[in-house]
Amino acid sequence: MKPNTSEFVQLRNRRFHVRTWGRADAPKIFMLHGWGDTSASFQFIVDALQHEWRVIAPDWRGFGKSQRNEDTYWFPDYFADLDALLNHYSPEAPVLIVAHSMGGTISSIYAGLRPERVTRLVNMEGGGMPRSAYADPPGRARKWLDQIRAERNFRVYPDQAAFAQRLMRDNSRLTAERAGFLARNVTDHCEGGVRFAADPCHFWSNPVYYPIEDAKAAWRQATASVLWLTARDSAIVKAFEADKEDYLARIACFRNLKQVTLDDAGHNMQHDHPEAVARLIEEFFA
Repeated sequence: MKPNTSEFVQLRNRRFHVRTWGRADAPKIFMLHGWGDTSASFQFIVDALQHEWRVIAPDWRGFGKSQRNEDTYWFPDYFADLDALLNHYSPEAPVLIVAHSMGGTISSIYAGLRPERVTRLVNMEGGGMPRSAYADPPGRARKWLDQIRAERNFRVYPDQAAFAQRLMRDNSRLTAERAGFLARNVTDHCEGGVRFAADPCHFWSNPVYYPIEDAKAAWRQATASVLWLTARDSAIVKAFEADKEDYLARIACFRNLKQVTLDDAGHNMQHDHPEAVARLIEEFFA
């Protein structure tokens, strides 16, 4: 595996963990993980890249080794965190971004808020929440009120091997080697074993989702070229297919978009077919 370096930077008065791969003088790619993940998730794509790149991948706030809110997470904070990250590592030049799921939603909206900052974006299933998720706002708020009073944490596993077995049960395409790597890099030791390294407050139902019409308005202002990557067997894609008209209206917001669908892959395509994803990234960025 290609070696990476961990570093910590202060952004917005918060301590962020950032992994970097490659020479400092190589062209930069920013890689942004999704919900319930960490920057380590991109190791397999980085290993498959054929050209020399400087890959910069943060742990979002409250994930991995980055500082936690220990309270509710508000979506606009992610835009400001990304803005600060780019200003730190690439204060002048526009950037290339590869982003998965929640990271794809954040970066695609950001590309409309700061169109001059993003030149190309590989978005792996980051199309926002399905419209059905916006139903019953009072119910979500009541659920949130109940959850913030209850103590909850991520499940404890006896060791990293057991955590790796859980990952393979959740994703049958994940090899034992890759599952073991993820288990070593996305868990914290705790009393009784290990558990996922994240703030348990991420469990809470957010009382206010970022409005989809606001997201679409931002997407229409993005000037970056977008590679829209989906996976044939992804549960996320299947959820969007239930409301095809809404899905098509979302991707129509981007003025310069290319769609590619990977066969025999699920939502975590960076784990299932990293070689194919890396090839598409380099072709698109070329």
